[in-house]
Amino acid sequence: MAREMKVAIVCDWLTNVGGAEKVLLEIHRIYPDAPIYTSKYSPRKISWFDDADVRTGWLQIFPGFMRRLLGVFRVKWFSHLDLTEYDLVISVTGAEAKCVRRLKPGAKHISYCHVPTQYYWQLYDTYIKNPGFGIFNPVVRFFFKLLVKPLRKADFEAAQHVDEFITISSYAKELISKYYKREAKVIHPPVEVEDFKYNNTEIKDYYIVTSRQVNWKRLDLAVKACMKLKRELVVIGEGPEHSRLVKMASNCDFVKFLPLMGREELASYLGNARGYIFPSMEPFGIAPVEALSAGCPVIAYGAGGALDYIKDGKNGILFKKQTIDALAVAILEFEKKKFDRAKISESVREFSVSRFDQEIKEFVDEKVL
Repeated sequence: MAREMKVAIVCDWLTNVGGAEKVLLEIHRIYPDAPIYTSKYSPRKISWFDDADVRTGWLQIFPGFMRRLLGVFRVKWFSHLDLTEYDLVISVTGAEAKCVRRLKPGAKHISYCHVPTQYYWQLYDTYIKNPGFGIFNPVVRFFFKLLVKPLRKADFEAAQHVDEFITISSYAKELISKYYKREAKVIHPPVEVEDFKYNNTEIKDYYIVTSRQVNWKRLDLAVKACMKLKRELVVIGEGPEHSRLVKMASNCDFVKFLPLMGREELASYLGNARGYIFPSMEPFGIAPVEALSAGCPVIAYGAGGALDYIKDGKNGILFKKQTIDALAVAILEFEKKKFDRAKISESVREFSVSRFDQEIKEFVDEKVL
């Protein structure tokens, strides 16, 4: 019955490949006829939605690197977006897409909210220290400090107009309660665990990290800790921090950088790795779950969404401080332990795509039909 409704999907932007986009892709697969409304679409950077009806507006004219400067304009664009022809609107968001207001009477807005807008709330201090614009940081910092209060107000008010919240982890649920004063249902993101099966492959000496290379993910900790301990590290991915990370490791020959790769090759690298390093404080983290599915134990910062799937001492270990020394100590502790890699793989079977699809459909049936 849910498929008979006229559905629209709304997301913040579609300009890169990441965990949020994987969630959006699966919701698109559940509702393939639903158009996707977004503020900015770069099909050359993300080809996953070639079969979708992706609709943009006047914000499309701005270059992608300006995305973080356009919060005020996204609030305006999403709040004026005419969605009155739809029975159900699903926003997949960690920013302003939840601001949609123009719905027809009786229509429902379900927000799959990854986390409250991080640069307004829980990561505000981190963002102010390093907005990520190089020599323009002082200018960006000045204007953001001026705008953050009205942006927080608009973000909070938008959250009050959402009919139902879904979120990705227990940690994100707590943040939605703290900042938006709303309850949320936890439906963990879909992870293609079947593509990362444990194959009892040879374990090699290298550690691995696979992530979008942005400053808040703290991949520098993994690089510097492995340099300190003289451990091999394979860093897979790309992003604005790539050049800085490469330069950081330029004088050592045991940190290797590889580009994005297909699932089969990635699964092989994960299956062969000694361990996966996850130094980020993230609302969930699909990449470490992929590593676990391949039988690779994870060394994770013990906060955020990782607490929903890392079982300390069983499928990985947790470290308490987001520092080079704490991670280095954790690596040494990790090397003293023995892990059952087959059991590690089984520990994340529950995060499958089919489970996600079923839970989303059941939630819509319960709340909308």
